[in-house]
Order: sequence, then structure tokens, then C-alpha cells
Amino acid sequence: MSERQQRIEQRAQQHQQFIQQRQQMVQQRQRETLSRQTAERQTRIDRLQQRVQQLQSQKVEGARAQRLHDRTLQTQNRLLQREQRIQQTDLARQQRLGLAATAGAAAATTAAAQAAQRERFAARFRDQPRVQTALAAREGGWAPRHAWRRGHRAAFVAWLGPVFWPYAYSDIFDYTFWSYAYDPGYWAYAYDDFVDTVFWGGDSRYSAYASLTPYDDRGAAGYRTRQRSAAGAQAVRQLCGEPDKGVTAWPLADITRAVRPTAEQRALLDELKTAATKAADAFKDSCTDNYALTPPGRLRAMMSRMSATLEAVRIVRPALESFYNSLNDEQQARFNALGPHVGERAPQQQDAGAQPASCGDPKSDLAQLPIKRIEASLQPAGKQKEALDRLSEGTAKAIEELQAACPNAVPLTPVGRLEAMQQRLEAMLKAAKLIEPALDEFYATLGSEQKARFNTLQQVAGP
Repeated sequence: MSERQQRIEQRAQQHQQFIQQRQQMVQQRQRETLSRQTAERQTRIDRLQQRVQQLQSQKVEGARAQRLHDRTLQTQNRLLQREQRIQQTDLARQQRLGLAATAGAAAATTAAAQAAQRERFAARFRDQPRVQTALAAREGGWAPRHAWRRGHRAAFVAWLGPVFWPYAYSDIFDYTFWSYAYDPGYWAYAYDDFVDTVFWGGDSRYSAYASLTPYDDRGAAGYRTRQRSAAGAQAVRQLCGEPDKGVTAWPLADITRAVRPTAEQRALLDELKTAATKAADAFKDSCTDNYALTPPGRLRAMMSRMSATLEAVRIVRPALESFYNSLNDEQQARFNALGPHVGERAPQQQDAGAQPASCGDPKSDLAQLPIKRIEASLQPAGKQKEALDRLSEGTAKAIEELQAACPNAVPLTPVGRLEAMQQRLEAMLKAAKLIEPALDEFYATLGSEQKARFNTLQQVAGP
């Protein structure tokens, strides 16, 4: 190569380096600007959230004052939603700006996501048409009873607005008496939703949420989404004010016709109905009008709801056992045979056998996926990284607790199904308690921008 050609090539390399340096400088300035804007916007979001919570907790008297209060609350909610949407857009831009530097980490996270998807509790059910129909009903926010009245199996509904497990009361007692109405993967999806909700909120690809969310008024959905939000808000108020509304639809008349109880047994059946009404009171305190927009807040909302559900089971279970144990063999057999007609009623053994044999297998990738996503998005260092390691350990132990209570069979008696319900609730609550201290510790170490990223973290990285 001649000396002239060498000089030309050197100048070309220098020019390319200069262009790259300029691009890096521009991107760095953009990242710094976005970082500052994100921190400032998070401060505004925090103030708006506090204002909304204050308004929601206020008690007003008089129709005029109530209308003014409602308009103020709606205005503050719209401002909050606008800031949150802009925040999400800014975070997506930051992710795009940092994409080149984190390409290797993104590829590793994508591989982890694919492995975790194979390890999900409900992975075996994903392609079953019957389960897909149940999930479609869940996306519509249908209560279990409404779903199978339309010929669909019921599926676990994770959220209705700010309320976790909105149909818990219905689920407990409908499942106890009429297990045929539920798809085989009900509990497996409940476990997956539990894991999703802690880390991903409403952004999970795999978790089908009910139709009312803090972001329902956004985009081109317009009037239809506002209508849906209003209907969802009404449903939340009804669930919170009358969680036992479905008790009048309990199959008490069917039970009476089937078992033909004696006078003593009828008294025990009345005690069961009374216990069910008392159990409904446990749910009222677990309802909230406030959206949990942070991972620790979502976890505590879940824990409150699960604790209320577990308390309801503990109230009703002794009364159900007393009544069931008072029946003779023939009466118990008739009681066990009760059930609705949902599509083609499959044999009980088929439903039991449909449960995944691999449900209790190790799920290391399912446990590690959120940790890898958090690490890639927040880039923790020092004490933050140590706290994240402890959160990783707590998450792995929590998933082990869920594995130990995996639904490998459907009990054949109402008493057995309520007992299984209690065991799985206890496992979910224990899992939450394993995660809570580590999650609180890690969240407390984050700065404002990191918290904003964590609050809106998506399960799959992308713009």
C-alpha cells in the first residue's frame, strides 16, 4: 500500500471515529436530559398519587359537594395517567438509547424469558382449547359464575381495577361445590399470576388481566374504554360492598334435594349458610379504591386479599365439615355428585389426570427471569446489587413453596376441595412473605429514576 493510500485510510478512520464520538456525545446528552426529566416527572407522579389517595379517602356530604369532589378526583386521575404515559415513553426512549451497550444482556434476558416460559406452572395448559376459552372469558372480566353460565369454564381472574383476585369469594365456594366449572389449569394460572403481579404489574404478556386498569382512558379507545371503566368501577364497588351477594345462589336447595337432610342435618346446613355470610365480612376490609402502582404496593395488596380469603376459608371449613360428616354414605355420594352443566361434562378422573405432572419440577429460570430483567433495566451496583441478590434468593424460595402445593389432583369431595383451597392459599401467602422483606429492602435502595423504571418494568424488553 502506498504512503498516499495509507494517509487516506487514516483520515477515513479518524473521520469515522469522530462521527462515532459525536454520536456518543449526543446520545449521552439525550440520556442525561431524559434522566433528569424522568426524575422530575417521578416527583410529580408521587405528588399526584398522594393527592389522588387523599381525595379517595375524603368523605363529603351533599350531592353538590360530591359532584365537585368527583370532578376533582377525575381531573387528578387524568393528570396522573398522563404523567405515567409520558414516563413510560421516556423510559422506552432510554432503553433504545442504551440498546447498543446492553445488546449482550438483552440477548441473555430473551433466552431466559424463553426458558422461563417453558417452566411456567401453566405451561402445559397453554395450548388447550378449553383453557384458551376460559382465559378469553377472564380477559372480559367475567366472574366465574357468569363465565360458566355462558358455557365457558372459569379461570383465575388476577385483577379488577385496584382489587386483586376480585372473585375470590365466588371462587372459593363455587369451586368447593362445583369443581367441574373450572378449567384444569385454574391454580397453575393463579400461581403464574402471583409471580407476574409482583414484578410486572399489568404489563405481562402471559397474564390476562380484567378490563379495568389505571390506564384504561388512554389512546384511541376513547368512549368505549371510559364506558368499560365506569362499568368496571361499578363492579368493584359491588364486589367490595357485597362480597357475599353470590351466597343466595349457593346450591343449598340442590343440596337439600340431593341429600334430604334430617332435622339435625338441616340445622347444620343453616350453620353453614351463616358461616358463609360471616366469611363475606372478611373480604370487605381487603377491598381498596387505590391502585397499587409499585411492586411493594402490589405485593401488599395481594397479601391483604389472600389473607382475607384464607380467613374466609377458615370460617367456613368447620361448618362444612360438620355438615358433611353428619351425612351417611349415600347422602355423601349424592352431595359429591352435585355440579353444573358446563359444555361437555368430562369425567372427574380426566380432570384430575389433566393436571401437569411436571408442576412441581424445579423452575430456576422462572425465578431468575425477573431478577435478570431488573438488573438489565436498573443496573444496580454496590448495596443495590447485594439487596437484589437477596431478592433473588427470596423469589426462588417463594416459587419452591408454590411448587410444593402444586395442583396435581382435583379432590373428589367438597370438604377435600376446600381443604386444598386452604393449603394453596397458605402456600401463596407464605411465598409472599418470603419475598416481601427482600423486595422492600431492594426498593428502598433505588433512586427516583430507578423506581420509575421498576414500577413500569415490562416482562419482555422492548421499546
